[in-house]
Amino acid sequence: MSLEAADVSHGYGDETVLDGVSLSVSPGEVVAIIGPSGVGKTTLLRLLALFDAPDDGTISYDGEDVWRVAEDRRLAYRRRIGMVFQEASLFDASVRRNAQYGLRVRQAWPDRIRHEFARLVGGQNGTGDAIDALETVGLADKAEQDADSLSGGEAQRVAFARALAYDPDILLLDEPTSDLDPRNTAVIEDAVAEARTEGIGVVVATHDMHQARRVADRTAVLLGDGIIEVDRTERVFDDPRDDRTRKFIDGELIY
Repeated sequence: MSLEAADVSHGYGDETVLDGVSLSVSPGEVVAIIGPSGVGKTTLLRLLALFDAPDDGTISYDGEDVWRVAEDRRLAYRRRIGMVFQEASLFDASVRRNAQYGLRVRQAWPDRIRHEFARLVGGQNGTGDAIDALETVGLADKAEQDADSLSGGEAQRVAFARALAYDPDILLLDEPTSDLDPRNTAVIEDAVAEARTEGIGVVVATHDMHQARRVADRTAVLLGDGIIEVDRTERVFDDPRDDRTRKFIDGELIY
C-alpha cells in the first residue's frame, strides 16, 4: 500500500510551514527527509500519519484521498500507519506491555473485544507479535522488565517495537536516533532495514545526512517551505540537481 502527499500545503495561524509539497513512499521502500531543524519535517510526517488534514492538496492511501472518505474508513487507514516520535513516551508498565499497546489500540472495537475475551478466557495474551518486534530491536530478553528502568536508547527501541508490532503498512520515524549513542542508533537502523525486507514502507525524517545515506533508497530535501529535490539517495548526495541541495549538504546554507 503506497502513501502519497500531493501538492500539500499546511500552516499554523498566519505562518505557512509547507507549500506545495509532494512525496510518496511505496511498500518495501525507505525514504529519508533531510533538512534543518524547524523546517517542517515533523509537520509533513503528521500529515502523512493522518493526524492533521492539509490546508490544500491531497493525502492518498493506496490511491484514495483519505480526507474525502468516511471517518471510519480514514480511521482504518490510520491504523495501518505507525509513527515513532523523537521522544519515546513509554508507559509505567513492563517493556512487553508497552510493545503490546499498539496492538490493542489500533484494533477495531470488535477485534479488541475478541482479543480481550481470548486473553481472559483462554489465557491468550497476544504477546507473539510484540515479542517478535522486541526481538527485532534486541530487547526480547527485557520483556518483563519495567520500562522505567531502561536507558534512553533502549526506551526509543521499545517505542520502535511498539510501532512495528502491529505490522503496519507504513512506518513514519521522526528523528528516531537524534539523541542516541552509536550502538542504539545502529540497532534502530538495522530494524529499519528489517522493516523494509518485510515490505513496510518507511519514511525517516532526520537531520543526520550520514544516516540518510545509510538507510534510504530515496532522499527528499526539505528547505524553506518545500521539497526542493527528491531522488535516489546516491544521486541526491553525489550529484544534486539543485544548487541549494549541494550547499546544504556541504554546510554552506545556514538556517
